[in-house]
Amino acid sequence: MSQFVFENDLQSVLKLDMPITNAPMPRWQRKTGSSSGSGATCSNASNLTPMKSGNRSLSTSKTPGKTPVKNTPSKAGGDRYIPIRNKQQLEVASFLLSKENEPCHTTPTEKDHQKAWSMNLNGYDIDEAKIVHLVGKPMNAPEGYQNNLKVLYSQKTTPVSTKKTTRYMSSVPDKILDAPEIRNDFYLNLIDWSSQNQVAVALHNNVYLWNAATGDIVLLMQVENEEHISSVSWIKEGNFLAVGASDAKVQLWDVESQKRLRNMASHTSRVASLSWNNHVLSSGARSGHIHHHDVRVAEHHIATLSGHSQEVCGLKWSPDGKYLASGANDNLVYVWPNVQESRDSTPVHCFAQHQGAVKALAWCPWQTNILASGGGTSDRHIRIWNVSSGSCLSSLDTESQVCSLVFAPNYKELVSGHGYAQNQLVLWKYPSMVKVAELRGHQGRVLNLALSPDGSTVVSAAADETLRFWKCCALDPAKKEKTAPKSTSIIHQGIR
Repeated sequence: MSQFVFENDLQSVLKLDMPITNAPMPRWQRKTGSSSGSGATCSNASNLTPMKSGNRSLSTSKTPGKTPVKNTPSKAGGDRYIPIRNKQQLEVASFLLSKENEPCHTTPTEKDHQKAWSMNLNGYDIDEAKIVHLVGKPMNAPEGYQNNLKVLYSQKTTPVSTKKTTRYMSSVPDKILDAPEIRNDFYLNLIDWSSQNQVAVALHNNVYLWNAATGDIVLLMQVENEEHISSVSWIKEGNFLAVGASDAKVQLWDVESQKRLRNMASHTSRVASLSWNNHVLSSGARSGHIHHHDVRVAEHHIATLSGHSQEVCGLKWSPDGKYLASGANDNLVYVWPNVQESRDSTPVHCFAQHQGAVKALAWCPWQTNILASGGGTSDRHIRIWNVSSGSCLSSLDTESQVCSLVFAPNYKELVSGHGYAQNQLVLWKYPSMVKVAELRGHQGRVLNLALSPDGSTVVSAAADETLRFWKCCALDPAKKEKTAPKSTSIIHQGIR
């Protein structure tokens, strides 16, 4: 009988659909009973054991042996702040930090499998696990910050916020003009651009004027007896034009009235180069001599410079008028002082580094003591000189004949015109002499270059009988400065 009673009790325990009658008292009930019992026994001190908690509660009236703990009323929800960590995924974060510097050799297929395992096991993608859960957008890294834990070749610095400047440069000329019968002679200087925006072009024995503003073309003068024009040069004010010819004479023309003012004869051979310094006109001849002409007086020949042994094909006065640079077929570059009182003078410098004829000469307009020179086919170098110290600042092999040079002040660049074998124009950044651009289109060597009054356009005359206008140095329209008012010539009333 007792066996059936035991089975009934066992089944009732296994069913768990009613309270167990003979089961021990649950823990929470025991704790409730012990707490209520200890409170009741506080009134009867004689029944307490010395080590009971009730004894300690009665002894609080005496001086305590330790500093009592201050009991502060507990707030609802707990007595301290415990952050929610269910979104931080600390174990995953610790794993990612420890594995950050280890190389990853997983294939795309393996990465897909890892992502699927992570979604099944963890419930989230391991690549998107957060180390610290932040509210709001994260702060950007400071400028120039580099993470030293990354591999060196994958480093990329935070880009510096710089204002980008754009410069449009067309690779084709803005305008092309025909120049029939232009002489294919390396030593001649056949074009020049005036401050009044007129281009003078020598075509065989004729001189034409082209107005860049209106496009009008005027025939200014013509030489006869099988002679040809060898050089042209505008005065600074732009109202007088000097013309050198193969008959060893230099003519002075008033372009407004289209009249010849003077016909100066002092050389014995053709005049291939001309340059102005206020009222003094300097001319270089095939004989190697350089003559100074004061166009205001009847006795115009005031000085002779003797140094070159062959034809003077390059002649340029510095912007401040202190020095005259001359280049010739003897591969020499001379720098002469501004001495007009004596008929002979001694050069300040003689540069003999070029290995070819020096025709290309250009003074820097913003550094008046800087001179650029270019050598012919045997040299092909552009050299930058400091005439104050006589030192060569830089030398650059252009790999092509240098026929002409001109400084472009708008972007502080040097423009060079070349002959064999490229026949191109090249823009160089000064003073680094880094190539900015190449302008191609001529089918023959570029004989001469000239710069527009506003410095935006370069005209090139070439052996292919064309003039090409390259708008390669134009400024942004917002940065254009107002043009200076035209000044009257200082020799307008003095020529006779």
